[in-house]
Amino acid sequence: RGYPRLAFAFVSSAQLELSCLLAIPLSYVAASANLPLQDAAFARFDRWLGLDWQGYYDFVSARPALVPYFYIAYAMISLPTFGVPILLGLTGNFARLQRFTLACILTAVVTILASALLPAIGTFQEYGIPADTPTFTASGYLVQVDEIPAVRNGSLRVLSFETLTGIVTFPSFHAAAAVLALWACWGVWWMRPFALMAYGGMLLATPLVGGHYFADVFAGCGVAVLAIMAAKFTRERASARIPVMTQSAATA
Repeated sequence: RGYPRLAFAFVSSAQLELSCLLAIPLSYVAASANLPLQDAAFARFDRWLGLDWQGYYDFVSARPALVPYFYIAYAMISLPTFGVPILLGLTGNFARLQRFTLACILTAVVTILASALLPAIGTFQEYGIPADTPTFTASGYLVQVDEIPAVRNGSLRVLSFETLTGIVTFPSFHAAAAVLALWACWGVWWMRPFALMAYGGMLLATPLVGGHYFADVFAGCGVAVLAIMAAKFTRERASARIPVMTQSAATA
């Protein structure tokens, strides 16, 4: 009471942290479905689009000065769960903050379900390229390449919250998070340049640091856009019902 901006910011941040706490172990449960891997299909899809993942990797690894920026950009996924609620809450963008929170939760649900139906391990194994070299380390990919096979064959059944990181390959949650955060920050005009650099960079870094196919990235972006639209529709429907419900209660 008296501090609505802080209330919106902290409640939204708590909701997002709780959704992450639930979604991360659920990604392991989804992987345990052990359906056929789709790596070859995703690689074919990339080639069908005319996109050369190996060429992209060679371009970046031949320019070591770019590599630290890719690591930083990939790590930007840690900002939205706390930074976006604080930004939108303190600037009074409550409606956008509510849509962002709901869109994030919807995105997490869809990506986990899709990863169970269309599992994959990632690009480095598919193309036979080392993921850990003196010039480049695919830190995001190394987690999933170790843990996805163990979850699928049943050798990993005890989960520790201290080490869980999430193992979704398709659709890329990193790509989805970049689109969600960029859309959220776009509501604050002076944040737009930073958001473009930060989350545009995260999209560029996701195929390499996370070992994602371009198909993963496009699918993640698509899921995020649909989640934003669904969140907007849901909030508009809820807002339209509030006066009707209040009037009915008053009449009763």
